[in-house]
Amino acid sequence: MIGICQNCGNYDWDKEVKGNQIICPKCKASWKFRKLPLFLLTGCSGVGKTTTGQAMLKRNVDFVVLDADMFYNLMPHETQEDYCAQVEQLEALSKNIMQSGKPVLWTMAGNLDKVNQVYHRRFFSDIYCLALVCTEAELRDRMRNGRGITDENWIQGSVDYNEYFRTHDTVYDLPFETLDTSGKTAEELAAQVEAWVQTKLKNH
Repeated sequence: MIGICQNCGNYDWDKEVKGNQIICPKCKASWKFRKLPLFLLTGCSGVGKTTTGQAMLKRNVDFVVLDADMFYNLMPHETQEDYCAQVEQLEALSKNIMQSGKPVLWTMAGNLDKVNQVYHRRFFSDIYCLALVCTEAELRDRMRNGRGITDENWIQGSVDYNEYFRTHDTVYDLPFETLDTSGKTAEELAAQVEAWVQTKLKNH
């Protein structure tokens, strides 16, 4: 919505962004928008992203919490182009929601390589990423006993992804921080994620 030129009606994804100003290349009209940070809560399958997100909703946080799986369910997901399109729509939706004055936090496991590459990246002041991690033993227990997963390839894939987050601080070109979920309740994690978001917003 905010990317549509009210002067000439240009709705193409071709706008220039300078600070909090959008400029239409066709008629040179410009208008202001709210430029806020975008927040990502990531981590491997089974580490607790969805559970933490649900707990945040119960806290009535002053930011919008959404699950990126909605795009996987609504859009094609066979090729890299498909996944890029999902991230594009995720960011397009976020920029419009933020015009209400509230930032957006997404829970998402994959497609982190595309976050800084799509057209709509220019509409955010920053993108902050927090990866949930835990011990291998706890992750295996959560997947087998908590979620009833028996596919060993799936479990091992999550273990490997979790270990990557535990031992790195950047995924592709996206820096991230980590939060260890081991031994913590969903309510405790939600409080810590909320505090992390608020710290970033104060800096903003």
